[in-house]
Amino acid sequence: MTANKTIYLIRHGQTDYNLKGIVQGSGIDSDLNETGRKQAQAFYNAYNHLTFDHIYTSQLKRTHQSVEPFIKRGHSWTQMHELNEINWGIFEGVVPTPEAKNVFNQMVASWRNGDLAKAIEGGETPLEMFERQRRGWQQIKQSSHKNILICMHGRAMRSFLSLVLDTPLQEMDQYPHTNLGVYQVEVNAGSSILHLKNDTRHFENIDLF
Repeated sequence: MTANKTIYLIRHGQTDYNLKGIVQGSGIDSDLNETGRKQAQAFYNAYNHLTFDHIYTSQLKRTHQSVEPFIKRGHSWTQMHELNEINWGIFEGVVPTPEAKNVFNQMVASWRNGDLAKAIEGGETPLEMFERQRRGWQQIKQSSHKNILICMHGRAMRSFLSLVLDTPLQEMDQYPHTNLGVYQVEVNAGSSILHLKNDTRHFENIDLF
């Protein structure tokens, strides 16, 4: 039987790629920049009163660095390939041109229209990402952990929230994200309830720049 769970789901902190508007995807293993580290500390300061039974991150170090204060405190931690960002193919790590931005926007529009089997050249489709996430979510659901922190990536978060909240994948853009924005989901037998949606109140009165 799956134990009831409270999931805190966050996107990683800012990287220089984020700052420059460059797509990272699963193939760019970037570090947090100074702002990203401040965001991670602000999140820790706001949530360190919670005792997480377990932390899950992707295999990419920007997620590890975003929860590093919790890991250093001794929380158990698992890296999961299933939580990696979508593979953006030929766009990863490349300064976007106007033409590339147009292709990118057209692709996202196609996904909103339900064509979830399309991908950027050399990349991953939303359906492929969703299926690997489903395998990871099964592992998390079947664990005995009840209070869980998950750190992952923007597009992957949208897909993962669609999975956890059982909403159509083509509507995943209903879940906005910012660096270190917080979602809180209560998962019970047969239902999931969203309590926080991209919450950033932990950044109030913090100089991030």
